[in-house]
Amino acid sequence: MDKFLDYFDSRHRELILNKPAGNDGPVITISRLTGCDARQVAENIVDTLNRKSGTSKWRWVDKDIIYAIAKELNTDTQRVESFYKGMELSNMSEMIMAFSGGFVSDLRVKKAIKDVVLSICKEGHIVIVGRGGVSIAHSITDSLHVRLIAPFYWRVENVMKKKEMDIEAAEEYVVDTDERRFNLITTFLDKKSLNIDYLFDVTINRQSFNVIEIADLVVLMYEKKIGRQLAERNESTQKF
Repeated sequence: MDKFLDYFDSRHRELILNKPAGNDGPVITISRLTGCDARQVAENIVDTLNRKSGTSKWRWVDKDIIYAIAKELNTDTQRVESFYKGMELSNMSEMIMAFSGGFVSDLRVKKAIKDVVLSICKEGHIVIVGRGGVSIAHSITDSLHVRLIAPFYWRVENVMKKKEMDIEAAEEYVVDTDERRFNLITTFLDKKSLNIDYLFDVTINRQSFNVIEIADLVVLMYEKKIGRQLAERNESTQKF
């Protein structure tokens, strides 16, 4: 946790953000439709990579980012959460926060999120679940961007079991959360797009594979892609 909190120290973050781009990563981002068990997949990916490397350098992050950014901006976690969820603050809430000195604009929240997520990804050995990671880290060469999908009613049933919802509530939750996650990804793109498929190296149907199988597939694809890129860089260096 102490290492994680370093990313919210402005001096440490500035050092990472200004390092040569060729040293960025490696990073794996996982974007998902609602109900695809991305956190469990991320946990298994990290366990596998650490076991294979004989280290504990790989880790995964998700909601920890919200609390740390809120602390940095000296605002309530709900303010950061509202940005992630795409919720507008009411006029009354804005007025109360302004008078109390706690108001933080969307622009400041967005910049804090982008800087923190990018610094985490640039330093590397990270699996980041959601949080706009695929958009923010897309320029990092040593990266693998994964998308988890599944049929709508398969995901509804999964949400019903995990969150103990009835079918109507689960349907609404899946639709609303899918929309918010799509909007978050496009928020961090330089140009808005209705089609985000091009952002991903691979898309996996969660219905077709269990969590462990997906984690194993992601690790294999990560090793293939990063290994090939490293070999190409070494070959290019030897020519000069």
